Amino acid sequence: MRIDAFNKVSQVYNANKVNKIKKTTGNSFSDKLEISQVGQDYRVAKNIVRQTPDIREDKVADIKKRMESGTYNVNMQEVADKLVNRYFDELV
Repeated sequence: MRIDAFNKVSQVYNANKVNKIKKTTGNSFSDKLEISQVGQDYRVAKNIVRQTPDIREDKVADIKKRMESGTYNVNMQEVADKLVNRYFDELV
């Protein structure tokens, strides 16, 4: 085995050359997060929906009152039409 061939290979890869790393004294860069306008709008809308109650108590109270007094009448044809329309809208 030739030792001079090893020296030439190590020169090719600069195995003998070591670069020193300098330490930085101050941080000139910091991470930054930017949220787009669409993202901000989405966050606002999500907070509003979260604060809105699931049940509209005023509507429920009105319907209960009308049912108790006997003035709440529902047209069955309209109910059937809405059910069929909603069913076919979900299929699409």
